[in-house]
Amino acid sequence: MFIKMKNTIVFALFLLLVGTACSDYNKIVKSTDYEFKYKKALEYYEAGEYVRSSQLLSELVNIYRGTSRADEVYYYYAKSHFGSRDYLMAGHWFRTLVKDFPKSKYAEESQYMIGYCHYLDSPKPRLDQQVTQKAIDALQLYMNLYPNSDRVEEANRLIIEMRDKLVYKSFLSGKLYYDLEDYKAAVVALTNSLKEFPDTKYREELMFMLLRAKYLLAIRSVEEKKEERLTDALDEYFTFVDEFPESGYRKEAEKFYAETAKLLNYNEEANL
Repeated sequence: MFIKMKNTIVFALFLLLVGTACSDYNKIVKSTDYEFKYKKALEYYEAGEYVRSSQLLSELVNIYRGTSRADEVYYYYAKSHFGSRDYLMAGHWFRTLVKDFPKSKYAEESQYMIGYCHYLDSPKPRLDQQVTQKAIDALQLYMNLYPNSDRVEEANRLIIEMRDKLVYKSFLSGKLYYDLEDYKAAVVALTNSLKEFPDTKYREELMFMLLRAKYLLAIRSVEEKKEERLTDALDEYFTFVDEFPESGYRKEAEKFYAETAKLLNYNEEANL
């Protein structure tokens, strides 16, 4: 009985505190003392109450626009959105700060955060990767503008990660074409991927898939295109084994080579 009464009292006190906090917050929202409101917005921000801080700052960005404090208000407004994981809005306000106040003391961090927000918003590889490309572009711009920054190493790491995601997206596209037995489209997709991302960690697998796609495209071609495509597949085999002589795909690649060479010899004999 005592424990139940104690729990009831604790719950009642909790409701009282919540009600008081809400009441205090509503008074702040209605206040026309903007300095006081800004001070409380920063207090909410420091306390990790990002939704409340961003709600207060949403009014203050207009109030302080054109003043010496505008860039600071923009900065904390962006950071509040970031804290509440609204990376789209955070990136927008970091970008606005950089555009309107390129010489602000917050400009360098904001430029980095533009890219970092896109990075955090980057979708899974199977989805459209426009945001991923935006992350790469923004982070590369940051590195160009601030080559001596302590964040350059981290920015470079994120770019490499994002580039690999783009490669993997391309890899999945090539694999999709392969699974659909559209080997001509697979060859185009895989070739473009290797040209655009020559240093990717998926290089060996991409090159093997390209070899396999060229081989299957060749053996299924009409007669007037078969010899040219068989030769292309043979060239791809030599390129692959030259770069990856110890590849785990070597045994299967040798089968492609043997069949391709056999068909080419047959074609040469038929032309005699």
